[in-house]
Amino acid sequence: MTLVKFNPENKKNTLVPGFSDVFDSIFNDTFFTERMLSRVPAANISETADHYHVELASPGLKKEDFKLNLERKVLSISAEKHIEGKQEGKKYAKREFSYNSFVRSFTLPDSADENGIQATYNDGILAINIPKREEAKAVSHQIEVK
Repeated sequence: MTLVKFNPENKKNTLVPGFSDVFDSIFNDTFFTERMLSRVPAANISETADHYHVELASPGLKKEDFKLNLERKVLSISAEKHIEGKQEGKKYAKREFSYNSFVRSFTLPDSADENGIQATYNDGILAINIPKREEAKAVSHQIEVK
């Protein structure tokens, strides 16, 4: 008896040619990658001299869909949207519902001023500006060379 090692790169090892390709393309390429990544919006975090900035890409939502909560230096951003595909005057054998939600949490640094946080939603981007405490702001001044 000979031991045959499975090598997914070698197509000769499959029992039915093309069979594993179908499952790989469905589960690896579309289901897991796109579905798992689409549940949590991408975030950009940047810093200026007097603020921290957080931007979340959340197209298709309204500003009323968001909830921001700050507890023990942890900023939690959540959103819920419930869409019901419904048309009046028709009898349906099937109706499709869509329910999307996410939660992202960020730990604020000690230099953040928790009382001045502001958020705006425009063109699918949730922008959160977190001011820095006065003592944490970068102070710059020119030094004279003697």
